[in-house]
Amino acid sequence: MTISPTLDHSLHAIADPTRRRILAALKQRAVSTSALVAGKNGLCAGDIEERVRLSQPTISHHMTILTKAGLVEAVKQGQWRWYRRNEKALRQLVKSLRAQL
Repeated sequence: MTISPTLDHSLHAIADPTRRRILAALKQRAVSTSALVAGKNGLCAGDIEERVRLSQPTISHHMTILTKAGLVEAVKQGQWRWYRRNEKALRQLVKSLRAQL
């Protein structure tokens, strides 16, 4: 049995503990001041930096991987980029793992 390329990308994305921490931070959906002002359901990159305590370039790197894997959705508004979990993709990942393992 082979694993699909999509599943490979998802597994690579969640293999890193920092990316799992980012997904957990997004799951908490604790409303930050900037998110409250913008009326968003997600977190901006600065909010994620504060929660996982890493530099902006490091966060950017991890967010790119999570976004390319489809596990996180990103919306750019002006200078802000808002991130939220793609719950449908995460459920599909769990379903695929159950089916293949």
